Amino acid sequence: MKTEDMVAAVQQKLNIGVDGKPGPTTWGAIYKAIVGDGPPGDIGATAIATVDPRSEKNIATLLPKVQPMARELVHKATAAGITIRIISGLRSYAEQDALYAQGRTAPGNKVTNAKGGYSNHNFGIAFDIGVFEGGAYRDKSPKYKAVGVIGMDLGLEWGGNWVTIIDQPHFQLRPNWAMHLGESEMLTAFRERVGTGKSIFS
Repeated sequence: MKTEDMVAAVQQKLNIGVDGKPGPTTWGAIYKAIVGDGPPGDIGATAIATVDPRSEKNIATLLPKVQPMARELVHKATAAGITIRIISGLRSYAEQDALYAQGRTAPGNKVTNAKGGYSNHNFGIAFDIGVFEGGAYRDKSPKYKAVGVIGMDLGLEWGGNWVTIIDQPHFQLRPNWAMHLGESEMLTAFRERVGTGKSIFS
């Protein structure tokens, strides 16, 4: 039996998202099942060692289920010899609209095609990374692809795999209930959940 099949079987038994990848959620569920301490299916936002202050400031804006994933990505990239920082997390609708205006009705270059309410950043499930070399930020580097592989191995979606708009610094954690939805369908559901006060991950 392949490792992926074994992990998938464990995930199915623990009633969590089945993707065959042993990310923080899977390890948290295993810990809960064996030790019996902590919330089921979630290792919590503080279970993984904190990272640099800049990243932590942005990680704090993310939903609790996403926070350990962001920290783990920083740690695993470091272990691979790549320095990254989490440079963007949650954005309000107003902040998103301001970014959308750049290059259109406001000065600057276009940085997004999403208005407020139409970006995963507006719902606390998405974050952007920056690659740093010698303390300097690199907006373009082959290291983004390497981090993308690490992120996918953790169970994150990577913007570098998108077809219409490739966004290599972007990562997000898709809820289990949205695994088979298209992006626009998922965003519509997010807006509805926010409007009714329902949890994104419930």
